[in-house]
Amino acid sequence: MSKKALLVIDIQNDYFENGAWELVGSKEASLKARKLMDYFRANKLPIANIQHLAADVNAPFFQPATFGVEIHENVKPHEGEKVIQKNYPNSFRDTELLEYLKANDVTELVITGMMSHMCVDATTRAAKDLGFECTVIADACASRDLELAGKTVKAEDVHTAFISALSFFYATVITAEEFLNA
Repeated sequence: MSKKALLVIDIQNDYFENGAWELVGSKEASLKARKLMDYFRANKLPIANIQHLAADVNAPFFQPATFGVEIHENVKPHEGEKVIQKNYPNSFRDTELLEYLKANDVTELVITGMMSHMCVDATTRAAKDLGFECTVIADACASRDLELAGKTVKAEDVHTAFISALSFFYATVITAEEFLNA
């Protein structure tokens, strides 16, 4: 029998308005993630709240002991919910996430979070490689504009490219509404 868990990846203050690394659509994505948290809580299913802490003192965001590194109020963990701190884009790397999921007999992951092109992507790919069935909630994730060689790729296009790439092999991609109505 399969058992689902919700991953809420890096929905932290630095990604919101007036944060050190604001994303496009972070508020809207966080509110969708909150609806999923409410569903998982109501159904007594595991939630893993992932919090990124910058390991490099020169990193532009998520510096330890700052307001920016704190989990955003829209998705604040409840008392007793698992919070896993990480230092890398892949939420499994050098963390207790895999052990937590195994201890809770989890076989399926519902993935939300930030940034679509970095930690959501890295974590989803790792999860699939570790044998989990993955569902990414596209509208509960957010990204930002990226630049390379003087060209800017808009956040919406970055998000769409990464989420659509995950949909080929690594995950089923749906909206929060589709998940909640299934």
